[in-house]
Amino acid sequence: MPKVLISDKLSEKAAEIFRERGVEVDVKTGMTPEELKACIGDYDGLAIRSATKVTAEIIAAADNLKVVGRAGIGVDNVDIPAATGRGIVVMNTPDGNSITTAEHTIAMMLSLARQIPAANASTQAGKWEKSRFMGTELTGKVLGVIGCGNIGAIVVDRALGLRMRVIAYDPFLSPDRAADLDVEKVELDELLKRADIITLHVPMTDQTRGMIDAKALAKTKPGVRIVNCARGGLVVEEDLRAAIESGHVAGAAFDVFSVEPAKENVLFGLEQVVATPHLGASTAEAQEKVALQIAEQMSAYLMTGAITNALNMPSLTADEAKRLKPYMTLAEQLGSFAGQLTRTGLKAITIEYEGDVAEHNTRPLTQVALCGLLTPMLDTVNMVNAPHVARERDIDVAEVKHERDCDYQTLIRMTVTTERGERSVAGTLFGGTKPRVVDIKGISIEAALTPHMLYITNEDKPGFIGALGTTLGDAGVNIATFHLGRAAQGQGAIALLELDGQIDPQTLEKVRALPHTKQAEPLRF
Repeated sequence: MPKVLISDKLSEKAAEIFRERGVEVDVKTGMTPEELKACIGDYDGLAIRSATKVTAEIIAAADNLKVVGRAGIGVDNVDIPAATGRGIVVMNTPDGNSITTAEHTIAMMLSLARQIPAANASTQAGKWEKSRFMGTELTGKVLGVIGCGNIGAIVVDRALGLRMRVIAYDPFLSPDRAADLDVEKVELDELLKRADIITLHVPMTDQTRGMIDAKALAKTKPGVRIVNCARGGLVVEEDLRAAIESGHVAGAAFDVFSVEPAKENVLFGLEQVVATPHLGASTAEAQEKVALQIAEQMSAYLMTGAITNALNMPSLTADEAKRLKPYMTLAEQLGSFAGQLTRTGLKAITIEYEGDVAEHNTRPLTQVALCGLLTPMLDTVNMVNAPHVARERDIDVAEVKHERDCDYQTLIRMTVTTERGERSVAGTLFGGTKPRVVDIKGISIEAALTPHMLYITNEDKPGFIGALGTTLGDAGVNIATFHLGRAAQGQGAIALLELDGQIDPQTLEKVRALPHTKQAEPLRF
């Protein structure tokens, strides 16, 4: 039974969902990093919010960990590269708090426009300063939305309800989607130039970090207001303070900061700044929703292999996992076949899909094929970290789908380029479920891959097969099946033998010493 640790405060219903799905669960909140490190090796899954820091040190101690689930969207507290390197799936719940965060953005925008926090403090202090707090209407103002994903799209919808004019910058926003949202798609410089209010809804990446800096702020119109309820560090806070103090920026509303908890910040103390302590997802409805969602996602992965909202793996539904199972077995075997025969440095890998398999979600197949290929050469490789391992070693990986007709109902071909040259192996499914190799290095040969096999390349000369059989027979090695193929008469040939047991080193050397033998390698599947 899989075992999950909940290390941050989640809805009690999350633990109930784990148990109902057949997953054992422990709830231990408030642990120190040392305490978490000491116990994490006992668990298959770790469910967190923002308090637990899943560092590389924690991950290194997580010998059995298979999945980290973040109840929420932000994963700044998870070392994703380290998790990927250890083959750990990292999931989040990007949709669970979208409405809540979008509503908080609108609330911050209204608070900023009407100076509500400062007016509230003044009034409760016994003052009555109506003339001091002159606000501005949102109706008719231009809202510039940077990032038009789940949350950004909801902000757009609410802003249109306030009769604002909305422009958006998002490189991934298609013209059709922009039309559906009733938003004008623009480049970033134009958004900075035209917007009365700018709101950010992008993740923290190398491309977005500090994207609103002094240079960007200089392009904005005088009196602009900046709202950030996305991620701390998207705006260079020192540059923003200078722009506010100069009068160029009228104000800012921030729910997130570059360093959190933000006990101190360069923006604090400015009356023109509205600040909240990362409350974007802090509603009862949102916290319940993301807790239940992450419990469902993690349970599905641990029990069925289904992958949802993973940041380092392609999504895979439970139904897809079931339907893809025979294809994944075939892909893993083809990768293992090529990997066991690789003796020099890998340079490139191409995986081609034809027939029925090309109509499926092939990304998991590519990852499991890579896993099969790399496992004979490297330790601790699995389908999660295989692409990461390939990138680390500068191995080019290409995935190709063909719509052309082929000789088989389904076909997967792996072509491996090494320092010595290129070779390929292809396979299919017999009866829709039984993996078979059907082509090796362009030579037709049909064989099932079994636990103990012997792969031989040789010159197609009379007497070779008899000598091979005699050598194995004299050594007491029984041949279960014998598969042959050749390029042409008298040229290169391949023999693929299924053996009843593992061939010993002495017998293998005798096979290699036979006349006309070019290569002889034991294979295990």
